[in-house]
Amino acid sequence: MPFIIIEAFALALYLQSEILEARNLFFGGFVLLILGSTTVIYNIDQWSLAKQSAIHFSIMLGTLFPILLLSGWYPVTSLQDVLQVFAIFVASGLVIWTIMFILAKFFKW
Repeated sequence: MPFIIIEAFALALYLQSEILEARNLFFGGFVLLILGSTTVIYNIDQWSLAKQSAIHFSIMLGTLFPILLLSGWYPVTSLQDVLQVFAIFVASGLVIWTIMFILAKFFKW
């Protein structure tokens, strides 16, 4: 439901000719939807952490990475630009994964 509300706000902004804000909210809503939806992967106890992480990364690579390229948040005019966005994507993912791993161990999630 929050996703629909976010996208409705994006549409409202678009209709008010706030194109940049509408686009950012539109893509941001999809990012939040994907991130929230894929966290359930880590609740599948039959899978190892390596398998959970690999599947989560694959889904992020197939969904979130293209959103980053299409959103306009990064300049993408060459292959080098795409590779830089990919490096940011991987580095950010590793940092977040490491922080969440440490927190999960500390709080026994």
